[in-house]
Amino acid sequence: MIILNLVVGPLENNCFIIGDEKSKECFIVDPGDEPERILAMVEEKGLTVKYIVCTHAHFDHIAAVSDIWNETRAGIVLHRNELEIYKSAKDHAAMWGFELDDQPDPSILVSEGDSIQVGGLRFEVLHTPGHSPGGICLYGEGVLITGDTLFSGSVGRTDLHGGNIGMLKMSFRRLMALPDEIRVLPGHGPETTIGKEKVDNFFSSEI
Repeated sequence: MIILNLVVGPLENNCFIIGDEKSKECFIVDPGDEPERILAMVEEKGLTVKYIVCTHAHFDHIAAVSDIWNETRAGIVLHRNELEIYKSAKDHAAMWGFELDDQPDPSILVSEGDSIQVGGLRFEVLHTPGHSPGGICLYGEGVLITGDTLFSGSVGRTDLHGGNIGMLKMSFRRLMALPDEIRVLPGHGPETTIGKEKVDNFFSSEI
């Protein structure tokens, strides 16, 4: 499995490129900015983009979706409960002083239990609301891609539109039930493991 991480944009979002070594198919997770860098990495590794996956639709995670879709025509994956946030992302960005282009409509609306597959790799969609209504994690191949649901030592904020602390607590508990060795790739900051977060995450004392 190919795992590439580019930290993009002023809010230092982790954009992941997950690829199958044999087929060279890949998906891009949370392209939040700097589409040229992301596409250059895809080309350098000889990959073909099958999906653009948005773990949620805050502007710092989707700002480069349009440019990447224009170049690849890959399927845009979003949870169906996140559509409102996606469609209002331009206004949300403006409130923070950022400009955001209009984004193409998602082509694949996922729900809990759906899966994303590239080549021989398969990732299950976990619906993990709290930071946003349609936040998702991708779980498979020994990896958990968490967006802004779970960080190293922390969790996503819940004071933005659609945030819900009670839902985030339930999502956190669910993730902490996964095996300790699972590698966590978060939306911001360094990677971690489920086992480490069970011990070190401040939110463990909140549930």
